[in-house]
Amino acid sequence: MTTSPNSAQKLQTQIRAHTGERELVARVITGDVSACEDFVARFGGMMLAVARRFMRCDHDAADAVQEAFLSAFRSIERFEGQSGLGTWLHRIVVNACLMKLRTAKTRQTVSIESLLPAFDETGHHAQPIRDWEMSPSELFDNAQLRSHVRSCINRLPDTHRNVLLLRDIEGLDTEEAAARLGISTSAVKVRLHRARLALRTLLDPIMSESEF
Repeated sequence: MTTSPNSAQKLQTQIRAHTGERELVARVITGDVSACEDFVARFGGMMLAVARRFMRCDHDAADAVQEAFLSAFRSIERFEGQSGLGTWLHRIVVNACLMKLRTAKTRQTVSIESLLPAFDETGHHAQPIRDWEMSPSELFDNAQLRSHVRSCINRLPDTHRNVLLLRDIEGLDTEEAAARLGISTSAVKVRLHRARLALRTLLDPIMSESEF
């Protein structure tokens, strides 16, 4: 079986990147200041982007990233390189965000029950349900819709908002989302289904007026 030139080049790039990350980690472990600065510069933007999806203001997002970096530096010696540094740091910053959200003051949100579809006496939807061509993650990535989607997601109760973010925006599977949130996989599935229905209700007026 032969390897195409593009595949070979991609593999070589991945090997070089992996080797470079191991070297960077080794330098950070020794306390190399320039390596620590490179570490923050290389991954800070990605981590802040993730934190902004979870936190409701830039100040809280920046705090979460700072806490994530502190946690990463404290545990850097345990990084085994089985995944990329970016994947490892993504896990850490998401955990930092979830921790901050758990300790945040209770906020006003829309009741999830009021956003779920209503059914008539025959068991059919009381209001017609219009199909959308885009998934929540695709809606979030759409530049024209992003601010509306973010605003609507933020109106969901945290119990449902966090599940939606982990599964549909961050792309975690059910088992990992359950582990991050400390709940069962069945609870993740139920909350995700209800969160998607609620988000649809909140976004439907916007989607009905727009063509994307």
